[in-house]
Amino acid sequence: VPATSQMRDDRRVGYLAAMPDVPSYPSDHRELALFLERFGADRLPGHLGIELVTLEHARCTMRMELKRHHEAANGYLHAASVVAIADTAAGYGSIGSLPDGAIGFTTIELKCNHTGTALNGWVAAEATMVHGGRTTQIWDAVVTSEETGRRLGLFRNTQLVLYP
Repeated sequence: VPATSQMRDDRRVGYLAAMPDVPSYPSDHRELALFLERFGADRLPGHLGIELVTLEHARCTMRMELKRHHEAANGYLHAASVVAIADTAAGYGSIGSLPDGAIGFTTIELKCNHTGTALNGWVAAEATMVHGGRTTQIWDAVVTSEETGRRLGLFRNTQLVLYP
């Protein structure tokens, strides 16, 4: 049975109904940065100790002090810790770079090449938008050790831009 426009509309309403409440984001990047720090405090970024350093159009930097809860069972930095800081930087950058009329985004693909590890100190992520379209954004992030400058991860993700 071919999909009718009414069926497509019903599916879209169902999709939007399943979305969490999307906050109204401030348009000023400084206010947005403060908002995201508060909003993320009791979510994954806050639990991992991820700190927002800079947020501007098409760029976001973050840092995180390594602690025991960032380690894998083998004592090395857990790959998910690297992905978490990179994805958070790309996500916050995406929010700060949404096209007019957009209400948010969702990640539709991500990939990370892990190129090193760190056992202590601070790691930093710098995310930059490499494509900013009306329906998708593509972000690259590099995660490094602040102490050694060594690259720990090369990350890329694709964001689907959401509209009401």
